[in-house]
Amino acid sequence: MNKPIRILGIAGSLRRQSYNRAALRAAAQLAPEGATVEIFELDGIPGFNQDEERNPPAKVAELKRKIREADAILFVTPEYNYSVPGVLKNAIDWASRPYGNSAWNGKPAAIMGASIGTIGTARAQYHLRQMMVFLNMFPLNQPEVMIGNAGDRFDESGNLADETTKDYIRKLLQSLIDWTGRIGPGHEAKRG
Repeated sequence: MNKPIRILGIAGSLRRQSYNRAALRAAAQLAPEGATVEIFELDGIPGFNQDEERNPPAKVAELKRKIREADAILFVTPEYNYSVPGVLKNAIDWASRPYGNSAWNGKPAAIMGASIGTIGTARAQYHLRQMMVFLNMFPLNQPEVMIGNAGDRFDESGNLADETTKDYIRKLLQSLIDWTGRIGPGHEAKRG
């Protein structure tokens, strides 16, 4: 029997009623058989301080441990000012340091995002992909999940109600599982 694929889900928003946090909760519920999505909340991570990178705060150490334990990463990001939110960039920076000890190194990843606008976080997702080049992560190229007009896709309780969007998320997760299987164990690069 194969071990389930462990996906660590990270939403780039701290707002309680965030569509992106709701989309991540939906992904956890829609995970196909043979996979789990564990959600890591970014609240409580302080601003990155290079003076503390060798002895990081407990929440940062936990983040790095969870990333290393995961087989793959699912980023769910809003778009702030045409890019990723500061809270997500801050977490990425912490987990990539100190140089040579990046928890992100070699991890397969998928990206999705929700926005009240029509393009559904396309620019933020592109910027996140650019970061993954230096982080030596392996992002899934397709399918892309950009949940535009999010107010029409979630109910008043924050549950994803749109079946088409649920289907896109299912396809993304299955593709991430397949991608992770193709990369296989021991795929981590040596540079770190």
